[in-house]
Amino acid sequence: MRIHIVDAFAHRPFTGNPAGVMLLDAGSWSGAPGFPEESWMQRVAAEVNLSETAFAHPLPAGGDADWALRWFTPTTEVDMCGHATLATAHVLHSTGAASDTVRFAARCGILTATVGTDGAITLDFPTSPLTPVAVPDGVAEALGAEVLSAHDTGAHIGDLVVELADEAAVRTLTPDIPALAAYSDRGVIATAAAAVDAGQGDGAGAMGRYDFVSRGFFPRMGIDEDPVTGSAHTALAPFWSARLGRTELTGLQASARSGLVHTSLRGERTLLTGRAITVIEGELLVGV
Repeated sequence: MRIHIVDAFAHRPFTGNPAGVMLLDAGSWSGAPGFPEESWMQRVAAEVNLSETAFAHPLPAGGDADWALRWFTPTTEVDMCGHATLATAHVLHSTGAASDTVRFAARCGILTATVGTDGAITLDFPTSPLTPVAVPDGVAEALGAEVLSAHDTGAHIGDLVVELADEAAVRTLTPDIPALAAYSDRGVIATAAAAVDAGQGDGAGAMGRYDFVSRGFFPRMGIDEDPVTGSAHTALAPFWSARLGRTELTGLQASARSGLVHTSLRGERTLLTGRAITVIEGELLVGV
């Protein structure tokens, strides 16, 4: 069984967020002879040990989706994942398994991925609604920075979005990772507006300008810091669109690897655009 390691939301190899991708034979997730059980997929994801590993299999023609898609961190299955969806779409197109727009059936509904003429991939995801909340006691201490505002994303992605004073505050965070687990069902997203000279004179310059920065911490999912969190941008897009007065924005997730996510807010849907690069292809020697 082939396994692919793909850097998603990446401008060059070894940037962005690496994801494992496995394309499985047609069937059902479990019950069909030789088809993987959930426990097997979880063990593979733990072995790959990236923030997410995606598993996809083709669906019968004529339905609402072309491929079924699931995502696993090293410790648990998740309801929504942007970078591993981008990585899966990249593998499908680069191997010839799909062309044009691909429709995925996932826990969070039907998602689509479309490859542009320039090679960039655009994902169509549900927008995550934001509810302003009081800044939780202790979250500023856990982050090690002053928190200006806090927003709950509810059950959609289960994150707490916290606004910090400026880009420098986000970049220099050294949080108490275990302490952050108490503040959301999934993770804590720290964000701030981009500095005036954003994209100039630093490591992001090769990628271009950006409008806001973020970092994401997910100890409850077995991930201390996620390099680039596509799904979090379904909440960051409406958050920053409301402040900046534009529906087309670019976010920089300022992790050690860094990556750009171009967002387009379309009401109840958010488009996420980025690039992907396959860095490793191999054979999984232990089958189902």
